Amino acid sequence: MLGVCYYPEHWPEEMWAQDAKEMRELGLRYVRIGEFAWSRIELTDGVFTFDWLDRAIETLASAGLEVIMCTPTATPPKWLIDKYPDILPVDINTGTTRGFGSRRHYDFSSKNYFSEAMRISEVLAKRYGEHPAICGWQTDNEIACHDTTHSGSETAKIAFHDWCLSRYKTIEQLNADWGTVFWSMEYQNFDQIELPILAVTETHPAHQLAYRRFSSDQVIKFHNKMIEIIRQYAPNRFVTHNFIPMVDTQTDNYALAENLDFVSYDNYPLGRSDMFFKDKPAAEFKPYMRTGHPDFASYDFDQSRGISKKNFWIMEQQPGPVNWAHHNPRPEKGMVRLWSWQAFAHGADCVCYFRWRQAPFAQEQMHAGVKRNDNSKSAAWTEIEQMHDELKLVEFSIESPVQARVAIISGTTNQWVSEIERQADSYNHQQIEFSYYSALRQLGLVVDFISINSDFSPYDLILAPCLPIVDDVFINKCKNAKAHFVFGPRSGGKTDELSLAPNLPPGKLQALLPIKVISTETIRPDCSEKLGYKDKTFESRCWREELEITKDIIVDAKYHDQSPAVVRHGNTSYIATLTCDDFLIEQFEHLATELDITTVRLPKDMRIVYRGDLAYIFNYAGVPQTFPSENIGRYLLGQAVMDPYDVAIIKLNNK
Repeated sequence: MLGVCYYPEHWPEEMWAQDAKEMRELGLRYVRIGEFAWSRIELTDGVFTFDWLDRAIETLASAGLEVIMCTPTATPPKWLIDKYPDILPVDINTGTTRGFGSRRHYDFSSKNYFSEAMRISEVLAKRYGEHPAICGWQTDNEIACHDTTHSGSETAKIAFHDWCLSRYKTIEQLNADWGTVFWSMEYQNFDQIELPILAVTETHPAHQLAYRRFSSDQVIKFHNKMIEIIRQYAPNRFVTHNFIPMVDTQTDNYALAENLDFVSYDNYPLGRSDMFFKDKPAAEFKPYMRTGHPDFASYDFDQSRGISKKNFWIMEQQPGPVNWAHHNPRPEKGMVRLWSWQAFAHGADCVCYFRWRQAPFAQEQMHAGVKRNDNSKSAAWTEIEQMHDELKLVEFSIESPVQARVAIISGTTNQWVSEIERQADSYNHQQIEFSYYSALRQLGLVVDFISINSDFSPYDLILAPCLPIVDDVFINKCKNAKAHFVFGPRSGGKTDELSLAPNLPPGKLQALLPIKVISTETIRPDCSEKLGYKDKTFESRCWREELEITKDIIVDAKYHDQSPAVVRHGNTSYIATLTCDDFLIEQFEHLATELDITTVRLPKDMRIVYRGDLAYIFNYAGVPQTFPSENIGRYLLGQAVMDPYDVAIIKLNNK
């Protein structure tokens, strides 16, 4: 299924019918509208103009399109800000109020904004909840984008006091849990607690973690109430939200998605790759400048499927150059099609392109659309036409599941801890998690992302690149699981309040793996040392832990001084250092072989994923490449010798 994002309020009404007709002719089925239209819907306080929106919906419906309605709460209008100035958030890095004039200018702790956001959501849900043309709803837009989860406002501080009281009950307990005796930070009452921002040097780690947990809870409370209102007035319609990359929300994504019917994701492979790989050498980045890294989009797809616990949608798919990255190249010819098929392969049920027509004004006028601002067809048009035809050709089914035997344990708490206490400028949680993921994908493995609370039974290999905080429930789940577990450095080393494990790291993980981390060092990225594994030499980088082991511990890899670097005991392995991609590929391949998990060494920049009875192969390279596996099935699309930026789809023999 295909769709598009449309802004009827941006265009003369006489264009709407032709737009809708062309959308259907292009093979589109869904149209998302309304997420930024608050000022046009409610001109001033309580003065509504629904007539234009009614006509827009009717026009789209008359052409056979299904409408996804959005709550417009990402853009509170100027009259509302003037009425309630406390809506505006305060920048935690500068202490200045973030002003009106763009979007996402609201504070999740503002009671006034909470009330107003729910009011406009209820007004829209009451009016359009049972409209026959509206198939579903999107909440807000890219919640928490632009660093808006946290606010340094007085309103946020007061709300944080209440949150701390609820969690710790007494100020004595808070002081004990945080360890505020350090640097004379003890509090006599909850009202004394400041937000952990704008201090002379670093603020207390436990205080920072509590503030992040509080901020996450504020977002979730806001979001859940909006979902509740929509469901009350819009029965039998789906409710979704268009997530940005999970690392950017600074929110517990599993909790944020809990009450949705499914998760949506906004896919911008070039913009995101440009930002993620900004420090990479030109020779390493340039091959992916117009394609995105082969694993980067799928990394976010698999995370979206993980927090959704089912298939997902792409609510915004990049069709051309964007306007917001450090640099904004155009996609290579064929990439819009490849990204679309890649999304479907990883579990998407629908791909919606952003946007129908390039805006000739305002902040996004340099952001490409399916059509140019003069109404001519952009380069993406023919690729979307091709997608529509190919979806029918391969008889793609949204009922088909993505099934993986390998999983990565992920979670925002892991990210928070590593951001609060980096210990090295080169330590980046997302890059480390991505390196584990990319190594698995280069072996042709399908990967699920799961939380510590997920069911472990479907998996044979479970990896946790960074899991600083674990509890007894998790340990017992690991003991009863069939999977082999791989823990990266820092795992198990912290208590729930971000103190060192009293029995030394990896703390509670010692019940699975009887080792101790007796010292930790971080070293410059350009000062790597040798890592020996199976008569091969790799690199130990950036983070290095010294291990104390017992006689029954198997040593898989050693540092340059022959001390243990990678160890295992029973069904648990521990990698005590950050390392190179080549080592991870080698290590995971050996583990997969032991566990009877089939791997395939693919040509560079070629990837494969399995959904249902189909195998999807993607050639990200700018040269023809040959898929190495023969006789696994019948080609429905493409062939073994793949053109640059091409897609092949195989109906598997054994399915």
